[in-house]
Amino acid sequence: MLSDTNPETSSETMSYREALRAGLVEALTQDRRVFLMGEDVGRYGGCYAVSKGLLAQFGADRIIDTPLCESGFVGVGIGAALGGMRPIVEVMTVNFSLLAMDQIVNTAATLRHMSGGQFNVPLVIRMACGAGRQLAAQHSHSWENFYAHIPGLKVLSPATHGDARHMLGQALADPDPVLIFEHVMLLNEPGAVPDSPDAPMEKALIRRLGSDISLISYGGNLHKALTAAEQLEQDGISAEVVDLRCLRPLDKSTLLESVRKTHRAVIIDEGWKTGSLAGEISAIIMEDGFWSLDAPVKRICSAEVPIPYPQHLEQAALPQVEQIVAAALATMDGR
Repeated sequence: MLSDTNPETSSETMSYREALRAGLVEALTQDRRVFLMGEDVGRYGGCYAVSKGLLAQFGADRIIDTPLCESGFVGVGIGAALGGMRPIVEVMTVNFSLLAMDQIVNTAATLRHMSGGQFNVPLVIRMACGAGRQLAAQHSHSWENFYAHIPGLKVLSPATHGDARHMLGQALADPDPVLIFEHVMLLNEPGAVPDSPDAPMEKALIRRLGSDISLISYGGNLHKALTAAEQLEQDGISAEVVDLRCLRPLDKSTLLESVRKTHRAVIIDEGWKTGSLAGEISAIIMEDGFWSLDAPVKRICSAEVPIPYPQHLEQAALPQVEQIVAAALATMDGR
């Protein structure tokens, strides 16, 4: 079962890709200051077809194809945001965002602070992330934690179709830069899309209620956690599934409330274990929820290698349901 949702809210079924597109259409329709820019977002329809048809609908002034220069067009987006526009910048894949790291970290994230609050940068950057499509080591990583480390940024990871549909509008309403990470393995998945957001974008949600162990995840791995919870139920274990949704700022209260109820935690994070978001969450639990724990916190992360190309090696490098179940069983056994 899903918790923290409104059962009275009507919904329709669409793919995750269609939910993302619906959010873009709504944003572009409601506010003339909003425009979309990035590599191949216009004539090609987006690398993952999220913006397909938008050029014909909104025109070349608002759906803007850019040169292959992430530092350049992210910088243009920052300038437009400072000038009163509401730009949505699409970076084709998270790996390419490193080419714009200086603009994102040294400029967008710092201008409010450096100007003493005189300037805001209401910029939204969308980027594809995650592995599973055999796109190899330069197109497949989960580097959300890189950006969740940076004060001045907000970092979102929509795992559900409702969040894919509605988080963009919430991000555009924020006065500061927001990064949205869209996992590529979700794009073709169908799902229900409610008419309104589940919650404010900064709030973590309990997607499945449980009492024995907390499975904590986000983005593309949330559904693996939910599947693992179903399997654990067959063994008589009631697993609660926490969807972090927002990685900076983290909703510590929801996270800790779950752990204090279940007394055990497994964190599932597609990033590498060394320096991971999973490590940060584990530290939060240790610092603020240690006396509630009945067993050590466990982490399921990607193997410490560049994401391989061959499918069997790629899958072997990623967190899998079987690993989550095994970690939860070991935690319940006190191992």
